[in-house]
Amino acid sequence: MALFNTLFGARPANERRARASASGTARRAAELLRSANALIQLSEREALKVVAYMEVRRCAEGEAIIRQGDSGGSGDDGFMALVVEGEVTVEALNVSRVDAQTVNVLGPGHLMGEMSLMDGAARSATCTASTEVRCAVLTRDALEALIAEEPATAAKLLSAVALRLSRRLREADSKLQLYSQLVFSMQQEIDRLVPDLD
Repeated sequence: MALFNTLFGARPANERRARASASGTARRAAELLRSANALIQLSEREALKVVAYMEVRRCAEGEAIIRQGDSGGSGDDGFMALVVEGEVTVEALNVSRVDAQTVNVLGPGHLMGEMSLMDGAARSATCTASTEVRCAVLTRDALEALIAEEPATAAKLLSAVALRLSRRLREADSKLQLYSQLVFSMQQEIDRLVPDLD
């Protein structure tokens, strides 16, 4: 965290960009930000600009990076994080379950928390460091600074995040349709096996 804060702390945009371009860690984060798992639509130059507004957070194994249900009122500022090193387990607690269900496992190049960055609503899952994790974090304040100082890059970033969220929504919609078909088929089979006793 100290490295990125030293490199990218509260500085003018030009100085921030120059330091980001010179840093090997920033270049690695920019490369990961452009991966297929993250925001592939960004150019190398745009990714470096975005990374210049991010800070590194180190998380110990077992530490919750994001907690399901947290929002602005609970101290969560709606940040988005890019996994740079390590592995993160994503778990969600459903109404019908006592224990959380593992939804995904994220490694370097994966994003988490982008929905809350966009809308400030409660987190939909808990993201826990499965190993020691280093991630690059974009806070809402940093996003606002990016919008003010680099509007074209911010627009491209927001467009890429919107596309990513749209894809996730379409995947969820497909799964919901499949689930609905399954429930309908099961109900037909139950009706066939258990005749109406009226």
